[in-house]
Amino acid sequence: MHVFVTGASGHIGSAVIPELIANGHTVLGLARSDEAAAKVKALGAQVRRGDLTDPDDLALAAAETDGVIHLAMRHDLAFSGDFAAAAASDLAAIRAIGAALAGSDRPFVGASGSLVLGLTRPGRVGTEQDAVSGDFPRIEAENHLIGLADQGVRSGTVRLAPTVHSDLDKHGFVPTLIGFARKHGFSAYIGDGANRWPAANTRDIARLYRLALERGPAGSRYHGVEGEGIPFRQIAEAIGRGAGVPARGVSVEEAPAYLGFLAAFAGVDNPMSNAWTRATLGWEPMQPGLLDDLATGHYFEQ
Repeated sequence: MHVFVTGASGHIGSAVIPELIANGHTVLGLARSDEAAAKVKALGAQVRRGDLTDPDDLALAAAETDGVIHLAMRHDLAFSGDFAAAAASDLAAIRAIGAALAGSDRPFVGASGSLVLGLTRPGRVGTEQDAVSGDFPRIEAENHLIGLADQGVRSGTVRLAPTVHSDLDKHGFVPTLIGFARKHGFSAYIGDGANRWPAANTRDIARLYRLALERGPAGSRYHGVEGEGIPFRQIAEAIGRGAGVPARGVSVEEAPAYLGFLAAFAGVDNPMSNAWTRATLGWEPMQPGLLDDLATGHYFEQ
């Protein structure tokens, strides 16, 4: 397939492109800057200049290819706390691409997050069959993408763990938590830190995207997690060891001072199952897990 990849120069995109090319596909990668274009080209892909602010151009690119993996997100908005604006931009892109692919039976695989299940399904393990409605970040986009199955698109979305980790991760939640730990002199967790966060290695996620593109059934949600979850306190302690600072619990009220915008999510219990994803796609996580990855030290190199 000739695959259009948005977010091509980003954390996950920089693993997805080599995964696709190694398995016989060609890639058209979206790049919004000269630096991003050079990176996409170096990965072996063709370059399409543009960004999420021009949905019509995204639709044109999608129409010219055999399938789409949509990874781009306005992280400048999301990481500043304006999740609503970032989600609106994502939804506009999905609508435009979906309209271009309608009736074609071509694959269109996007991204959403696992944390919403922890917020809406507390007290149990989230499954791929769980659908969510309401005013939560990216949910409208996820549901619109899944609904494209009724319009002749082989659509799917990968619910990504909050900690997608590897040496490719430069700006995600793990580097952000490390930055907070260094700034405040300790690695924070909320309460007793028993709440669980799932994780997944970037390269395992890249393989998951390829398999979903190649063989995923229309209207599917996939769980990009390597296991049910890790107690947040263990994550904080591993970050503390790497950063050379202690780990310490803080109250819900104190959390924003030490965890910034992540305070809204750091205390969420978010256990997730990947059983249906593994059975449907034949996907198995094979790369090092989060705690082992943190122990290698690459996250803490100055």
